[in-house]
Amino acid sequence: MKRGKKAAEATVEEDNDAATETSAKKAKKTKEPEAPILYEDPPDKMSSKDGRAANMKISSWNVDGLRAWVKKNGLDWVREEDPDVLCLQETKCSEKNLPAEITSMPEYPYKYWCVSDEKEGYSGVAMLCKTEPVKVTYGIGKEEHDKEGRVITAEFPTFYLVTAYVPNASRGLVRLDYRKTWDVDFRSYLSELDMQKPLVLCGDLNVAHQEIDLKNPKGNKKSAGFTPEEREGFGQLLEAGFVDSFRELYPEQANAYTFWTYMMNSRAKNVGWRLDYFVLSSSLVPALCDSKIRNKAMGSDHCPITLHIAV
Repeated sequence: MKRGKKAAEATVEEDNDAATETSAKKAKKTKEPEAPILYEDPPDKMSSKDGRAANMKISSWNVDGLRAWVKKNGLDWVREEDPDVLCLQETKCSEKNLPAEITSMPEYPYKYWCVSDEKEGYSGVAMLCKTEPVKVTYGIGKEEHDKEGRVITAEFPTFYLVTAYVPNASRGLVRLDYRKTWDVDFRSYLSELDMQKPLVLCGDLNVAHQEIDLKNPKGNKKSAGFTPEEREGFGQLLEAGFVDSFRELYPEQANAYTFWTYMMNSRAKNVGWRLDYFVLSSSLVPALCDSKIRNKAMGSDHCPITLHIAV
């Protein structure tokens, strides 16, 4: 049967209405991507709870390869931040291959390097100081740990400063047992130092202690850095008389991370982990002024952190 023009037009309109309704249903099903919740580092507090002015500024940064970090202008940030001591982790660089841009820095005449004995381009920590420490030591006195180049300890007149790159439990948790051994031995080392004078521990401690310390806690219960064993190890360190300085000052602050994987645009989305810490002897808490996360600084998959303290 031949259809009239009006009937045809009506059918087209019905089809268009149906298509519009279908599109609307699809649109309802498709969720809008969530806007990332970013962390804004608040203004620095420059006095302690007991009213003393901060007189020591320490910065720590896992640079994920010193030579690459220097090429990405990491030293520009250092000069702008201008800490009294700069601690670096995961330098991945032997002393003979250190970039001249950092070895020749006049701002830090006292420079200390600790590298892996066995693997070139693996692990490694550094400490750069404006004033000379009383004494500097390397490792924690146990060969199985010290061969990987993970710890430098500097003694200053009133405190120890320890920088550490704590071993990762690795993909598949193949090093979890080793990590548990490390946690026990490292805690013992720190406790022995603390009996002599208070200490500041800084670095990449490779653990997100609480659920608030990473974006997706539910999906990472079996991931390196968030296993019950690693979290318990960090908890035992705190129970031994030490304090997580950031949580001491900002106990409820969410979305404050120091590490973002390079994959899936994680940093722009702020899908991260807080793995980098300043941990203090409990006796230093009255001297704590501020514990900062400098998440705007680029150049690594970690951002730097800074401590203000009155010592």
